[in-house]
Amino acid sequence: MKCPYCRNDNDKVIDSRSGENGFVIRRRRMCVSCEKRFTTYERVAELDLRVIKKDGAREVFRPEKIRQGLERACWKRPIATDRLEEAIHEIVQEVYMLNESEIGTDQVGELVMEKLVDLDEVAYIRFASVYRQFKDIRDFVDEVRPILDRNQLRVEDDQVAASPNSNS
Repeated sequence: MKCPYCRNDNDKVIDSRSGENGFVIRRRRMCVSCEKRFTTYERVAELDLRVIKKDGAREVFRPEKIRQGLERACWKRPIATDRLEEAIHEIVQEVYMLNESEIGTDQVGELVMEKLVDLDEVAYIRFASVYRQFKDIRDFVDEVRPILDRNQLRVEDDQVAASPNSNS
């Protein structure tokens, strides 16, 4: 590994740690020549997975597109960076676990939406409005209604559990 400072290719590993649930190894290195430290990441080479777009075009699966979509949807939302990173990692892992050579953008979008609905409802609606290409307010209402119904059920369940006459 070449030193990013002096370009010498003689370094030693000072520390190694597993990251991203064991899918990445982070190595802290020190250049033997200039003694500066730097970090490298080692991960499994990406599988040859293609995404089939809505127009039928095929392109290489790029996890950074999932990151970009989630970051746009979660912009200015109170979501911890580590929770967002975990969601991205889980989505990418689920895509690879399908063990297919090709996957439709619709499948990827649904995986993203499944994570987002539990992560942040506003971010979910933001993503859905772009992903599902809302044409008018009815499309928006149709997407929001199941979330509102689910939240109402939670409130009712909480009220039943908190009532003094409950058998809990």
